[in-house]
Amino acid sequence: MNARQCRMARCGLGWKSQELADRAGVSYPSVHRFEAGQTVAADTRDKLVKALADAGATFTAGKGRVGVSVPE
Repeated sequence: MNARQCRMARCGLGWKSQELADRAGVSYPSVHRFEAGQTVAADTRDKLVKALADAGATFTAGKGRVGVSVPE
């Protein structure tokens, strides 16, 4: 998952950044940094992926494109 996919999944789920931070067990500034394309610890990224995936988000990438699917 990259920064763009994180934002896409979070918005698709109707979550604000703070909700993602709470569900992932990370700080709000960490979410903000990651979504801004800045470096965060691998553990932080993994927690973000898990929180979004646990809510039903799936991530795709290939041929110069990235995508996200979220449940309706």
